[in-house]
Amino acid sequence: MGDPFIRHIVLLGFEKRFAPSQHFVYMFLVKWQDLSEKVVYRRFTEIYEFHKLLKEMFPIESGQISSENRIIPHLPAPRWFDGQRTTENRQGTLTEYCNTLMNLPTKISRCSHVLDFFKVRPDDLKLPSDNQVKKPETYLMPKDSRNNVSDITGPIILQTYRVIADYEKNSNTEMTLKLGDLVDVVEKGQSGWWFCQTKAKRGWVPASYLEPMDSPDESEEQEPNYEGEPYVTIKNYTAVEEDEMTLEEGDTIEVIHKLLDGWWVVRKGDITGYFPSMYLQKSGQDNTQAKNLIKKRGAPPRRSSIRNPQSMHKLARKRISQDSYRRNSVKYIQQRKMSRQLSAQKEQPIEESPKPPMQPQPAVPPRPSQDLILNRCSESTKRKLMTTV
Repeated sequence: MGDPFIRHIVLLGFEKRFAPSQHFVYMFLVKWQDLSEKVVYRRFTEIYEFHKLLKEMFPIESGQISSENRIIPHLPAPRWFDGQRTTENRQGTLTEYCNTLMNLPTKISRCSHVLDFFKVRPDDLKLPSDNQVKKPETYLMPKDSRNNVSDITGPIILQTYRVIADYEKNSNTEMTLKLGDLVDVVEKGQSGWWFCQTKAKRGWVPASYLEPMDSPDESEEQEPNYEGEPYVTIKNYTAVEEDEMTLEEGDTIEVIHKLLDGWWVVRKGDITGYFPSMYLQKSGQDNTQAKNLIKKRGAPPRRSSIRNPQSMHKLARKRISQDSYRRNSVKYIQQRKMSRQLSAQKEQPIEESPKPPMQPQPAVPPRPSQDLILNRCSESTKRKLMTTV
């Protein structure tokens, strides 16, 4: 597979820690060439020292010989005291710095100095213990602002979920779970794999094994969209359960309901069923990265396949039946066909029927005058008419 290198670095946010004293650390999600994803924590002072050494290693590219040749991005020096406002405002600069760093020539972006700095350290795996005064506060960058460095993040508290059944990890990037464990969710993926952390470990876990602490999680899921979004399958899948769909790679379908556990309800013609979202890609998008991810981590288990799940909530999770999905889909398809037919009729010009030729009207003879009538009558009739008049 060649030498390891970093594909991408994403700034997730920062943590405010209180031991051994109050300080801030930035959270980076590092994606490596083998598609593994690791979360590392770095203070800004460490990042700045890394930056200074990088400039010394590449004096030409850092502009030390000629400023015109500089391609290594700038990074402001740390202040005497970095408060929370400074830490927040610096996130845009760090996002731009990491993006530029990954786009530099490979002799820089893949040098040992860069790779060593972003490798997982023992401290990254060791979370603060319970005996400290205060639990760390985590602040995540909104996803919409990661592409816009001018946006300033606001504090987002991590959600805590409870594990409903035992789960044994299948790779080093996953995390083993025990019934009743509490985990903090760092990132929710549409694939049904969520990146979580506990007091002693971090890793990817299937969302189907988690439930929120306050109430069942139907409110977090989107409502069905019977209009449907066009997707293309990027991997064959043979249905295991009756409510699943068997599809071949390259099939075009419509997604009508995106569920948290990564098993979406899709429609092909009038048929609906569950299908793993990891095997779907939006029409027209490059699927190379998605296919590589499938090789590393397959589809997560469905909640219905979990043995003996034990929820802490009295109300059970309500699920829409496939009959309801199909009935609503058929209704929507029929309405869509009728709407198209009406639109086509409106657009079609209306031809006027030819008018029948005008029939000649018979001539009406002129009305005779009173004197002419009297002249044509007998004497007795004339007397009667004159008497009447």
